[in-house]
Amino acid sequence: MPQPKSPCDDVGSKPPVSLGVETDGIPVVDLYDTAEDVTNLLSALYDWPTFGNNDQNDFRMVSGILRLSTKYIIDFLRAKALEHLSVAWPSDLKAWDAREDLARTQEADVADPSHLYPHPIAVISLAREVDAPSLLPAAFYDLARSPFTDIFEPTEEDQAYRPLPSGQSQLSVADLQRLCLGKEAGQHAITSLITAMGSSQHVRPAQLSAHTRKPSSNGVCASAAACRKDFSELVDLATQHDLFDRERGCCDPLYVAEELGQLKSAEFSECKACAKSLEAWAMREREKMWRSIPVWFRLEQPGDISPRLN
Repeated sequence: MPQPKSPCDDVGSKPPVSLGVETDGIPVVDLYDTAEDVTNLLSALYDWPTFGNNDQNDFRMVSGILRLSTKYIIDFLRAKALEHLSVAWPSDLKAWDAREDLARTQEADVADPSHLYPHPIAVISLAREVDAPSLLPAAFYDLARSPFTDIFEPTEEDQAYRPLPSGQSQLSVADLQRLCLGKEAGQHAITSLITAMGSSQHVRPAQLSAHTRKPSSNGVCASAAACRKDFSELVDLATQHDLFDRERGCCDPLYVAEELGQLKSAEFSECKACAKSLEAWAMREREKMWRSIPVWFRLEQPGDISPRLN
């Protein structure tokens, strides 16, 4: 496996630095980094980094700091930048749910219904550039939730439109393959989820008793026949909504699982036992899917190698 590039690796490919150039008696040194990135790096070094809310403007600033702190081996600053970006592109499901809550709040804002977070392709490009694989699963998953037309033929009229920073509009061939494989795996996960909901035993039958049983929260099903009928109807509803009509969230397995778990709300359901059983099942399925994301997108393999199944 190739070693990470050092700051000196590209020195031979750069033009020689001009000597003797001064401004007000101070020597001028040409840098091959953007002025914005250098400004952000120096500000972080002298004033300590002040990060924002991981929105698109904040990402532009933090990504510049991360690039140059990696290039010039400023380890403490690189660690701070990665820690901040991991809030929006996390490695655990609880943090992802918190991230999604913030995004929905932003998108529900009538005055400014824009996307909170930057385009995931920009995050993937940055992660590849600075060798930050921990950002990749969340970024690939976020990208895969969009239809291919929104990814490759975006228009400003689309509700899901997010501009890409210049120079960061392309995935490598290997990462494009990963996107396709992961997106397909996510769709299979949704189909399997709905099928499992219909075949799993969420009804919690009680022992036979001669007494009439009232609905309760003691873990016992109040009416097995009625609950089985409810689950059958919920499967039909989910199939129509997520597989046929392709409604909101149809490309988001985590969202679909959360939605399925709430279809038979314990707060309003006549049978709280079965409602809670469904919620617990949905939570377990979401955890399993989250752990599967690196496998869906073949992220266990080096980024420059075309993904292959073992």
